[in-house]
Amino acid sequence: MKDHKESKIKSYKRMLQLGALCVVAFSWQTAPSQQKAVTEGTVQVHMVITDAALRIDKKLPPLQREDVKVKQGKTLLKVTQLIPAQGSNAALQLMIMIDDTLDTAASGNNLNDLKAFISAQPASTDIGVAYMSNATTNVAQNFTADHALAVKAVRQPRGASSAMDSPYLSLISLVKSWPQQNVRREVLMVTDGIDRLRGEKPARSRLGPNFGPVYHSMPTISVDATSASEISQRYNVIVNSIYAVGIGRSARSSFDLQLGLSGLTKIADETGGDCFSLSTSNPVSFTPYLETLQKRLSNQYFLVFQVVPGKKAGFQRVNVQTELPNSKILVPNNAWVPAATE
Repeated sequence: MKDHKESKIKSYKRMLQLGALCVVAFSWQTAPSQQKAVTEGTVQVHMVITDAALRIDKKLPPLQREDVKVKQGKTLLKVTQLIPAQGSNAALQLMIMIDDTLDTAASGNNLNDLKAFISAQPASTDIGVAYMSNATTNVAQNFTADHALAVKAVRQPRGASSAMDSPYLSLISLVKSWPQQNVRREVLMVTDGIDRLRGEKPARSRLGPNFGPVYHSMPTISVDATSASEISQRYNVIVNSIYAVGIGRSARSSFDLQLGLSGLTKIADETGGDCFSLSTSNPVSFTPYLETLQKRLSNQYFLVFQVVPGKKAGFQRVNVQTELPNSKILVPNNAWVPAATE
């Protein structure tokens, strides 16, 4: 009787063990299928991010893939690659855009700082130089690895304005004509950010038809700043800027000056770049700003992550963060997500 009871207990234990093994086996089989379903329902998104130190005197440790978290709302997205923009991946196209409406007397010495910055760039950086006027971009030197040629293309701004000057439309013109390549693409704008095209247009007087057309300052940041930001994000162009004083009536209006600086700050923030300024005053030297920019360029990464696409290609809001001390990620506000493939 006792032996029969012990036999039943042993059989019961074997059944429990077998059941546990079945549960484990079922979990092991279903987990990969669930992972596969998530991967198959997503598309890859590529983005250039910048690891910016909270204190620039601190040396940054290199980021690892597990250090970066990408969220969409409350959903944690899968990061598949984080590639440092160094070595064989260090290629950079940097277009320097100088506003021809800048005050010549105020910008003269600072152009020497800009030339020194160009000369100090590594061989992996191709430099282009262009001038903004009449809502277009006049390229003085196309992208070249010969930095001496780029330095020669830097000249004094003309210090003249027209009714068609808009740094934002000039930026849009550049980005639209920029051939896409698998390299980092960045812009450094030297401008006051004032949209003279939008700001100088006459409006009908609200006091009545007998008062004729009236010129007003722009009530808000230029609408073209928003368009320039969106198209730069669409084509993965990071926009940086240095605020410099321009000429004309608008350049004497503190309200217009602030709107110009706000427009430049908006584009830089939304594309993952930086806007350098001494408020709306002309900086004594560009050198501190350019040194900070160089540190930014030296701490960039190609980030690849998975996103669930929509029916059509379009922007999706993502949030890229790291919990590492003394690190701050500069990243575009939106990711361009391709449509789901059939």
